Amino acid sequence: MKTSLLRSVALAATLMAALPAGAQAQDKPSEIVWGDTLPKGLDPHVVYDVPMQFILLNNYDGLFRYVGNPPELQPWLAEGYEVSDDALTWTITLKPDVTFHDGSALTADDVVYSFKRLLEMGQGPSGAFKPVLKPDNVTKVDDLTVQFVLDKPYTPFLAALPLVAIVNEDLVKEHEKDGDWGAEWLASNEAGSGAYSIDPSTYRPQENVDMMRFEDHFYGWDDNANPVDIVRAAPVKETSTRVLALIRGDIDATDSYLPTDQVERVEKADGVHVAQDESMRVMLIRMNNQRPPFDNKNFRKCVSHAFNYDGFISIILKDYAIRNAGPIPNNLWGAPADLEPYSYDIEKAKEFCDAARAEGADLDRPMEIQIQSALDQTTQSAQLLQAGFQELGLTLNLVPSTWAQLTTDAASVETTPDMWVHWVSTYFVDPENWIGQMYDSQFHGTWKASSWYQNDKVDELLREARAETDQSKRATLYEEASRIVVEDAADVWIYNTVQLRGLSDKVQGYKFSPVGSGGDIRWISIED
Repeated sequence: MKTSLLRSVALAATLMAALPAGAQAQDKPSEIVWGDTLPKGLDPHVVYDVPMQFILLNNYDGLFRYVGNPPELQPWLAEGYEVSDDALTWTITLKPDVTFHDGSALTADDVVYSFKRLLEMGQGPSGAFKPVLKPDNVTKVDDLTVQFVLDKPYTPFLAALPLVAIVNEDLVKEHEKDGDWGAEWLASNEAGSGAYSIDPSTYRPQENVDMMRFEDHFYGWDDNANPVDIVRAAPVKETSTRVLALIRGDIDATDSYLPTDQVERVEKADGVHVAQDESMRVMLIRMNNQRPPFDNKNFRKCVSHAFNYDGFISIILKDYAIRNAGPIPNNLWGAPADLEPYSYDIEKAKEFCDAARAEGADLDRPMEIQIQSALDQTTQSAQLLQAGFQELGLTLNLVPSTWAQLTTDAASVETTPDMWVHWVSTYFVDPENWIGQMYDSQFHGTWKASSWYQNDKVDELLREARAETDQSKRATLYEEASRIVVEDAADVWIYNTVQLRGLSDKVQGYKFSPVGSGGDIRWISIED
């Protein structure tokens, strides 16, 4: 075992007591140390980012779930569904005999409460539903049937349902304070039915949490002969230290953002390997379109031509990525096949900078690009853009930050940085997940829409695409919107990810899906 990360004997005894009888009968319960990032809180209706996907997949269940690559949408808590001819009424039947971690039955009441809680709080993934669904229009038909009545047709509705964790209504209500929907309590506890339950005493935000296998999970464990009994999620912040911990056997998995030099380091070591999977994770540099000089389209085009795309992808990443010309992943319908990407061209960049100055843009002030300190690629890409700025006679300063801080800052134009580097991952498989929520102005104030882009025509196209039921027509609308957004140079789009995660050779059954980045532990077993 990894003694450097094991807790005290007392904690081990507590975990053993919490495990099902079958697990206690073994000589020692199987264990994995997961070294990926943890979210800033545990409430799945409040936090909406990649680290929360780990909690969502393991501690909670949704009505549907994505499995495999390419991701396939499967009924999960749902047994079936019907949709009315006008695409407004969705009736979903639940599987019987599903229980929460405390042993209580999961019923339609819990589903209704979960959606109402999400919509009333207006945080997390609520943005995917609030434009079309009112809390009072989620109702119980009977104990195993829920009905949703949309305000208007919303074609991504089914695709987005995996975003919503179903929480234990009675347990959350028990911990409500002053009408907070139990948010204070659920930020450091859980109320789920998922394959693993959380030991709240071990939770430290973004630092540590221990999970125990829920033997009574409705899906069962017959397809995994040796499932993981204890999951210790313990992020290691520095990339090189994280990789060293993997090689030493202190952790069994790294994050999925391995820089190329660390990929080579892992591949050369014994007992570990790198899982490489085609993803739908788009890397980009955001620009605050409402802050001068980024409010000038010519300056944004200047920036777009100042980034060395080929150098970053081929030299730094050694082609572990694929150039992506716009906001929709290349491998998803709706991405224009003929979309011309911005090229690295300093002469063109100078021409656009001159045009911006002629229009009154002030390019003399030092500008900032905020990076995520724990992710080397954000630093590398920012340094490359900084070099392009230097060739243009412009000043660009790198400012270290964290994902949690950056997503908080994105709440207003004033606090959103000049530029910041991040990825848009696969939360659900529909162009709405990318261009829809990134460039429709109704999502301003969320991290996904943090470029503060505003174009009435794009708003019109994206809203029409949501209501259209014919996928070929939807694709045409998304393609047109993509061309406009790219022509406006709203952001700097870099690549579509080949996901790279370091794993111990003892990890068996790792099942990657772009939704959740392979963090669904229920499929994994540990082989000594």
